[in-house]
Amino acid sequence: MTTAHMVVGSLTLLAFLVSLILNIRTLVTGAAFSWQRMVSFGAATLLLLQYMMGFSLLSSDKSITSSHYLVALLAIIPVGVEHGYASTRTDPRQRAMYTTIANAAAFIIILIAYMIGETQGS
Repeated sequence: MTTAHMVVGSLTLLAFLVSLILNIRTLVTGAAFSWQRMVSFGAATLLLLQYMMGFSLLSSDKSITSSHYLVALLAIIPVGVEHGYASTRTDPRQRAMYTTIANAAAFIIILIAYMIGETQGS
């Protein structure tokens, strides 16, 4: 299960990076791909799967610092802002800016959690 958690973590990080690149492109050019929102939802779904696997690993004999869990759970906030607040903005430029900022924050938080997991996991 630990290996699967690491693989899904890598895929989650990659999905948020792709979403961030697409959001930066939208912010700069003003044009969005029709499937761009689905990439974002896919990244959020991978994060949910990652949470479920992480909670199931809590009961195993593997040890990792609590900072990994706390930092990982912080990612809920920018993902919620991206899908809840930013997507409701009527101005496309403002929506792109808020989405990009929230996505960048989520990516950074997930990267930190990933790094903690990779360096301190056993």
